[in-house]
Formats: sequence, C-alpha cells, structure tokens
Amino acid sequence: MSTLVIVESPTKARTIRNFLPSTYRVEASMGHVRDLPSSAEEIPEAVKGEKWAQLGVNVEADFEPLYVIPKDKKKIVKELKDALKDATELILATDEDREGESISWHLLQILKPKVPIKRMVFHEITREAIRDALTHCRDIDNRVVQAQETRRILDRLVGYTLSPLLWKKIAWGLSAGRVQSVAVRLLVRRERERRAFRQGSYWDLKALLEKGKISFDAKLVTVGKVKVANGSDFDENTGQIISGRRVLLLNEEQARALLSRIQNKPWTVTNLEERPVTRKPSPPFTTSTLQQEANRKLRLGARETMRIAQSLYERGFITYMRTDSVHLSEQAIAAARSCVQELYGSEYLSPEPRKYTTKSKGAQEAHEAIRPAGSTFRTPQQTGLDGIDFRLYDLIWKRTVASQMADSRQTHVTVQTQVEDAGFRSSGKRIDFPGFLRAYVEGSDDPNAALEDQEVILPALKVGDKPNCKDLGAIGHETQPPARYTEASLVKMLESEGVGRPSTYASIIGTIVDRGYAKLIANALIPTFTAFAVTTLLETHFPDLVDTGFTSRMEQTLDEIATGEAKWLPYLQKFYTGETGLATQVKEQESQIDAKVARTVVLENISAKVCIGKFGAYLESESEEGLVKASIPQDLTPADLDPEQVEFLLKQKTEGPEKLGLHPETGEPIYVLIGSYGPYVQLGDISETNKKPKRASLPKGTDKDSVTLDMAVSLLTLPRLLGTHPETGAKVQANLGMYGPYVVHDQGKVGKDYRSIKPPDDVLTITLDRALEMLAQPKAVRGSSKTATPLKELGPHPESGELINVYDGRYGPYVKHGDINASLSKDESVENFTLQRALELLATKEAAGSKTSSKSKKSTKTAAAKSETGTEKAAAKKTTAKKTETAAKKTTAKKTETAAKKTTAKKTATATATKKTTK
Repeated sequence: MSTLVIVESPTKARTIRNFLPSTYRVEASMGHVRDLPSSAEEIPEAVKGEKWAQLGVNVEADFEPLYVIPKDKKKIVKELKDALKDATELILATDEDREGESISWHLLQILKPKVPIKRMVFHEITREAIRDALTHCRDIDNRVVQAQETRRILDRLVGYTLSPLLWKKIAWGLSAGRVQSVAVRLLVRRERERRAFRQGSYWDLKALLEKGKISFDAKLVTVGKVKVANGSDFDENTGQIISGRRVLLLNEEQARALLSRIQNKPWTVTNLEERPVTRKPSPPFTTSTLQQEANRKLRLGARETMRIAQSLYERGFITYMRTDSVHLSEQAIAAARSCVQELYGSEYLSPEPRKYTTKSKGAQEAHEAIRPAGSTFRTPQQTGLDGIDFRLYDLIWKRTVASQMADSRQTHVTVQTQVEDAGFRSSGKRIDFPGFLRAYVEGSDDPNAALEDQEVILPALKVGDKPNCKDLGAIGHETQPPARYTEASLVKMLESEGVGRPSTYASIIGTIVDRGYAKLIANALIPTFTAFAVTTLLETHFPDLVDTGFTSRMEQTLDEIATGEAKWLPYLQKFYTGETGLATQVKEQESQIDAKVARTVVLENISAKVCIGKFGAYLESESEEGLVKASIPQDLTPADLDPEQVEFLLKQKTEGPEKLGLHPETGEPIYVLIGSYGPYVQLGDISETNKKPKRASLPKGTDKDSVTLDMAVSLLTLPRLLGTHPETGAKVQANLGMYGPYVVHDQGKVGKDYRSIKPPDDVLTITLDRALEMLAQPKAVRGSSKTATPLKELGPHPESGELINVYDGRYGPYVKHGDINASLSKDESVENFTLQRALELLATKEAAGSKTSSKSKKSTKTAAAKSETGTEKAAAKKTTAKKTETAAKKTTAKKTETAAKKTTAKKTATATATKKTTK
C-alpha cells in the first residue's frame, strides 16, 4: 500500500517523484478534471430542457453550478480512481493559488476518497521544500475555493448573457468577457486617440561642441530668453501649440535663419549644475512584471512567458510563477546576498538586507516573488538550461540577485551655453558607482554594455569656458501620436487599474488576438473593426461592464470573498438578478439596440460608413447610382484606413478596377484590384463567357501602387512550369500559395514535394536548376514514409530513450515521439523550443486520446457509459453508439465548434455560447 500524491502536470509529477520515498505514488490530473459544460454535447440529458442549462449555472437555485467531466478527462479520472484503490492516504499537491485550490476540491468531489486526505502546498519544487511541505499539510481552504468558484460563475454569467446579444446585434460568434471586454476597450480608446491626433511640426538647432578634444551635443532651448517649442507644447487634438503656452515656435525658414546668424559666433558656458542621483534596484519579479520585462527584453508574448516559466517551476528551477507578491523569504535573501558576495564583492551588497512589501490588497496568490528555487541560487550557467529556458531563468536570476545589491550612485550634469541670444543645453550622466546595475539593467540583456550606454560623458567645464562649435544643424521634428499598447504596456495598465489578476493576463491577451479583436503587429496590439463595434455597443448600453473602476471594485469584492469579508451569494444575486442586475439590463436594452447602428463603426475623417458583415468589415456609401458597398481587406485595420483608401475601394466598386495596360500577347486588359484577402491582378473582364478571369495575388509586402505591367504579366504566368525532374520526368513548377511562394515536384498519384522559396530567390525568376537544388534538400513531411530531417534535435525521451525531434509539417512545425505528433503553437519558435516543452505537448496529446483507432472509440463509449453523476448516466443510456463515436471525434475546441454548427438551432446557440465565454 502507498500514499497517492496528485499534481497537475506530468512534468511536475516527474520532478516531485525524485524527492519522495518509494512508497509515494505521484500522478498527474492534467489540469482541471471537472468544469462547467464547454459544449451542448456535455450538458446532461436530464437538464437539457431547463432554461438555465445553456448557462451551466442554475440561477434560480442559488447559482448552483453544473459540473461535468469532459470526455478527454474521463480516462484520467478512471486512472486516478484506480490508483486510489491501492492507496492508504491521499495527498492533493496542486498549485497553491486559487485555481490550484479549486482543482484539489474538484478532485476530492470526484474521487470521494475513503482514506485520510491531506492538502500539501509549496512554492518551489526542491527536496527541502517538498519534505517541509509534507510535514505541514493542511485542509482544503473552502473560502478560497468559494472565491474561485464565484469568479468562474461570474465569468460564465457575463459571457453567456452578453455574447448572444452581440451575435444578434453585430455578428455571429462574437464574445464578451468580464476582463476581456475591458482590455479590448483600452485598445480601442488608444486607437481613437491616435485617429483623433493631429500632427504638429517644429524646428530647432543641434550643435556639436568640443572642449579639450572631447565632443558633446548641445540642443537649442531658448531664443531671446523665450523657451523654444518642443513636442510637449503641442495639443494632440489640434496639432497647434497649447493655448496659453509662452513659447517660440520655429519653422524651417526661421531655424535656418537663426543658424546663419549664429554660425561663426563665439560660444560661452553660462551655467553648470551637478546633481547627485541615487537609484535603488527594482523588487523581484511578480507575474505581471515578469511578463512585462520578458516582452521588452526577450520579445516573448505573455502566454509564451508563462508557459516557459511554468516549465521552469515544474522542473525545480524557479519558485511558483503566478504571484502578486514581491516578498522574499529569509532563505532567499540569504541566497541572493551570497551570490552578490561571491560574484561582485562585498562593496556591491546593500548595507542591510532589502525586504520588499506588496502594496496591492489582493496580493495573496502565493507566498513569494518569482525567484530561483532553493536555499542556494544556481547561476544560469550552472543550470544546464539552453535556448529560451536559459534566457528567462537568467532574467529571473539577475533580477533577484540585483534586488539585494547596493544602490547605484550617479551624477547628472547640466551645462548651459550661450551664443548671441540663443541658449543651448547639454546633459550628461556619470556613473560614480554602478551598484545593482552591474547585474541588472531594465530593458537590456547585457548589463555591462548597458552601463556604457547609460553614461554620457561631458568634458571638464566651468562657467566662462568657450567650447568650439564643430557642427551646427537645423532639424525638423513632427509630434507623434500616443503609442499603441504592447503586451507589456497592456499588462501594466490592467494591473495599475486593478482589472483582473496577473495570473489571467496571458490568457486574456491570447483570447483578444485569437478571437479577432486585435492583431499583433510588430509587438503592438492593434484593434480591429469588430473591436470598435463591440466596444461602442458595450459603452453605450452597458457602460459599467467596460469601466475599469467598476471592474476593479468587482476584483476587490472577489478578494474579500476569499478572506471571508464578503458573502458570495448576495453578491451574485445583486450582480445578476437584482433590479439593476445584468440579466435585467440585457432584457431592457435588447429592444433598444438597433442592429444596423450597432454594426456601424464611426471613424474620424471617414465619410463612408464602416459596417460589420457576415464576412467581415465593408464600406457603405451613398452615390448617384444608389448605395455602394465595398469589402475592406481583412488585413486592413482601423488604424490604416484613410480617406484615400476609402476612395480607392469605392471607386473600384463603382467605376471598375484600375487598368495597368494590355497583355502583350492576348491584348486583354490587366487590372490591379483589392479584395477581401488583399491586392491582386486580374487578366480580362468578367463576362458571360469569362465568369472567372485569371487572377494572381501580389507577393506579401508588395504595394499595389508599385505593381507594373511587366510584373503583372509575370504574376499571371503562375504557376510557372520550370521543366521536368531529371529522375522522375515529372513537372517542376513555381507558384504563390497561402503561405507564400514555393516550388513543387508534382508526381501525380505518387505525391507532391514542396519547398518554400525564400529571399533572395524569387518566384518569378527562379530557374529549374535552383528548384532542383532546393528539392534535393531533405524536408520533413508529416505522414510521409520518407526519412525526414529534423528542424531541431531535442534529445532522448526520459522514459523510452527514443529521440524526440521537431519537424516541419504542412501546417507548421511539430514534435514527434513514436506515433504521437503534437503541433507547436503559432507563437512558439523552433529556435527556442525545448525538450521539456516537447514532453508537455506530447503528454497532453497522449492524455487527450488523439488516436482514432477502434480501441479508443471503444474506450470512449465505456467512459461515456460510466459517467459520474446520475444525470450523466441517464444521458449515456439515451445516447446511441453512433452519437457517442461522433462526440469522441469532436473533443478539440475547433472540432466541437464545427459539431455545434451541425446540431439544431437551439443546440447551436448553446454550444457556441459555451465556447465564447472568457474572463
């Protein structure tokens, strides 16, 4: 007999096994084993007819949630029950935050153990921490569970009540969320500010001065003792100087005239000021600050940062990664100070240990900040990590160590110089003692290089000195609109406003992008037309739900529920069913919302209406011929839509496409057009005899205005027949596809072999010899019987010893082990992909029962027949074998959505509603 320990993931289980006696058996639940129904199929037959069934929450019965075991978790639950049969004790060792507490509670409800139960918590996975946690087990904290359950119910109520309204009034398949909708509004508000922005221009002078062979810059700041205007003096809404500002605005002519007037005049130092500055190190990382800094330094998205951090935690490299706390334990402070002493010397230690406290009231997600695990900190080089795992650990290590280092002492120097009536200013900075900057500089990977960059050395100067002017130039400037949110700045804004919890930010940002509310371009989050329409509707009819203050107060109440200061049921009743509750508001507002108005997006400086349609955004404008509609390309965002583009799209619709010229061989006209998927060229006119003229998309990044007749003729030759393969005699072609240009060796029934064309090769000029050279290089093809060359070799599987590699598949890179293939997500790069991440993906895929053999179908039927609740048993009995098999094949989110579309209208609404809710 043994003790059964249950954790969330296989990785965590593998690590913990190393620290427990052989009589302990560690198993993984693979995350949540029970939740509210995620589709219509999961709603038990016994309650499908109930009004509240689609919510998954019985509002009339004190908001009782309907929990079900998802099909892909039934096998895991059975395995855990079997393991429990041989155990004399059960230890629930899920994560120590609210969600972890909730998972443990759900396991307890499902497994119904008859043996002693303990709840074990720890914030790092080391031998000492695990052994210590074993001796300090506790009971499940029901107040924390209730708070998490309240959050889950609240999110479900918001999403499932508002989303159907958005479907009716704007477009099918849209979603709203308690935190998601607030975040989208922040993006939209910033984009409105950018569109309302009016650019201003100004000129000034910049000089290069020299004293004692040391050169330094000086910038014009005054003329005749009047301040020269700079960017901060402009009104963003007018592009003019802010009313009441007494400044001198120079244009180009005036700036150049001033330059000529002072060109060869003597310069004199009129004032010199030195100001000592002390900088203190930043606190250790919280979830939020780690996401922000990883985005700035490593260009990682919030989701990828959390995925890597979770992997590092589960393997015992760092402490728990979901935390609001900046606190360090005495053990951690000692370890950090030891690192400083050994690596930098005692002079770099802070005089006293630094103890950080968290200001946020809700900071109770975990006991400590994110730091290296253990009583001694391994340096990054000692971990054996590589790639992105190494870089993120390095970031955490540096930040933690720097938090116990001495202050940085600097001297800021300001020098005023005068030439005629023009005053110039020079600024310098001298680092007298780097202190913590030796280890960590925000926004830089190399502290030593950053220290050199931060210093601006001025020569030794005194009042009355006359430096030489080596160069003097007039420079024009234009004011810039407010910067768009990046993932880092959005996370910072959400946290500062108290919206949501840092542990949820990664999934929220991911949802915003995945659902089409924003595009992530060059690290900036750019809202779409759909985001504008949804935000406008919610602002107009449900302002509280997108108000940051209201949402922040909601978070505070949820925290108070966790501490017992507030009651969950009265709060839910007031929020949802009260006189001003959400359900009441939706009923009252639905009839007042004009769908035509809701689908219309009003943009500054755009005369035409922008409408949201079934197939995306389109323009609508009145003309002499009547109403004109023109599709807006899917890759065009509100930020890019200007009057010129609107005019082009409408003109293309009313007057026909822009004619480039005539084809040199056929004499047919060649046009350049913009369609739903971007610009393309077309040969000939649409007619009864030519309903589908030949078309060719422009290569990615090619502007329609740069297309020449010769280029269009060449594009219309695609696919180009390059010749025949010398070994097979089959044709070799070059063409443009959905994923870019490529060459293909087409052997008919034998199959096609593709290679992407990368610069400097060009689809229009590539030769047969070059194509054959590319085709001769091995390429991994998913499902091919040929031996594939991996994109990256990761190493042997810890259990089977078989090599695990990353391959290039038709739909992107994937990892393979035996018969199991698991795709990398779109935000994961092959370069940074690790063996540990591969093991996680493979374990998840295997647990989900991805194989479609008859054996898996049979086990699915058995699992369905042995559902846990009485209502599930009744549903299973009423379900035919055919339906069960169909359900088993539709376990993934995407396939579930497809399945939902094939059911009745009522079931469709239910299924889609469940899919569309987010926090």
